[in-house]
Amino acid sequence: MASVLSHPAVPLTLSLALGASRVPPALTAAACAASVLPDIDSLGFAAGIPYGHPLGHRGLTHSLSFALLAALAATAFARRLGAPPAMAFAVVFVSAASHGLLDAITTGGLGVAFFSPFSNRRYFFPWRPILVSPIGIVAFFSERGLRVLASELAWIWLPAGLFAGAPIG
Repeated sequence: MASVLSHPAVPLTLSLALGASRVPPALTAAACAASVLPDIDSLGFAAGIPYGHPLGHRGLTHSLSFALLAALAATAFARRLGAPPAMAFAVVFVSAASHGLLDAITTGGLGVAFFSPFSNRRYFFPWRPILVSPIGIVAFFSERGLRVLASELAWIWLPAGLFAGAPIG
């Protein structure tokens, strides 16, 4: 998986590229939360849920169905988020869906169940340049964790920064 530090790159980039008038701070915060929320499934390890189970890591919570549910929830709170419902839906959907997309271009794991709950088949993209992040705080703050962060700077943050610097419409 990409690290919890890098998943918010997508909503932050959208916010900067679209501007605060379209993506207000409250929506940006909700989108950042939606971008890391799929990793809630890592709690399943402690509960004994196997990695490859539909509720296991990179299963249901990494799916497009989960992103859709998160986006629908954002739509219900659009007024509180300070955005039109369509914008709240789009930004949160892209942010939540980006989690699985980023994980599918990492070098490890079992792949991502994009179509769960309809299929638990796991997918990777053919091009996988991002080093997989270790799970757990102790493992993350290690030499391997630093290599992961360097990989994410090159393959997530640099492109995001370039995109964010080119405002949309």
